[in-house]
Amino acid sequence: MKQFIKLIVAVLFFLQTVSVGYCQTAGSRFRALVIYENGGHHIAYSKVARPWLDKLAADSQFVVEYINNMSTVDSALLSKYRLIIQLDYPPYGWPAAAAKAFVQYIEEGRGGWIGFHHAGLLGEFDGHKMWNWFSDFMGGIQFKNYIPDFASGVVQAEDSLHPVMRGIPGRFTIAREEWYTWDKSPRAQVKVLASVKEDSYSPDSKTKMGDHPVIWTNPHVKARNVYIFMGHGPDLFNNPAYTALFRNAIVWASGR
Repeated sequence: MKQFIKLIVAVLFFLQTVSVGYCQTAGSRFRALVIYENGGHHIAYSKVARPWLDKLAADSQFVVEYINNMSTVDSALLSKYRLIIQLDYPPYGWPAAAAKAFVQYIEEGRGGWIGFHHAGLLGEFDGHKMWNWFSDFMGGIQFKNYIPDFASGVVQAEDSLHPVMRGIPGRFTIAREEWYTWDKSPRAQVKVLASVKEDSYSPDSKTKMGDHPVIWTNPHVKARNVYIFMGHGPDLFNNPAYTALFRNAIVWASGR
């Protein structure tokens, strides 16, 4: 009987140790690297996103660090971060070492990734060829067009059970966005979480795709990842659905 009691105590102690260790890992303080544009059309978005992220990090006990070019990025640098946030930073013109490190980070699941808006600007821009790996990562797409005069649009959730969409209304309005179009829908290669209802555009526009995903994740790589198209203007941070979406993406992609 004494041996049995000792065995039970030992098992309970082991389970408690495992549980405590898991909680410390799952809820531990982590570092996030934010790659942001420091000029051009999206600087106003970045200027609002940065203090918003700083406050969220302080409240949620993680550390956020910022860079605005890829010259210092390599595998050693990325190994310090559990999450990369590509905040309106385009997927072209990266140094070879940075591109290689990023591919390893995503394919080997070394951390999570969230891309916004300009991360979907796939094609030949500013004298740089398209990064084919990144295009495949994003569903095999290439940038085609956009609405330069902006339009409001209704975003329709397609997978309300996904953690990124938790608590997000089934439909919510984005008041002002460019609504990129690509040469095809990425749907065949990614898991679509939400799409924009093109018949809701105000004012109406001829720049449409038909099937138009705007939030998706690629389940074919090891890293948790989500692309959120909306991210042009600072007014987005006044939209509760958008900020909830941003927070959810951080929690899920970081593995918290």
